[in-house]
Amino acid sequence: MHSAEHILNQTMIRMFGCKRSTSTHIEKKKSKCDYFLANNPTEDQIKEIANRVNDIIQQNLSITTYFVDRSQAPDGVDLSKLPDDVSNLLRIVKIGEYDVCACIGSHINNTSEIGKFTIISTDYSEGRLRIRFKLEGNS
Repeated sequence: MHSAEHILNQTMIRMFGCKRSTSTHIEKKKSKCDYFLANNPTEDQIKEIANRVNDIIQQNLSITTYFVDRSQAPDGVDLSKLPDDVSNLLRIVKIGEYDVCACIGSHINNTSEIGKFTIISTDYSEGRLRIRFKLEGNS
């Protein structure tokens, strides 16, 4: 589920130019992520989000982790959410060439282990889009 959340985040960045989710709640059966967007996505755009996430999952991308000094974080890795007292040694999670970010969460080894990504529901209020999703199959 956590690896799927990373793919969803990068998909939202690429489709809408937004930041990674501002609030995330990851659970075994279903999860949710919040994004700030200028407009409520259309039904077709919501379907496209799910299609793109599933396309990445089906590419069987390797999921790797490595450690770097905070000053050497890869370009594009947002460190703004890290607490002030975080260690200078960061754990970086990379999903193929699709996504890279600092993360302490548990991850699988390959996107083929994720299963099918399904958006259960969305709601949009005051610029916040909440996406609720689940995984079916290999999750």
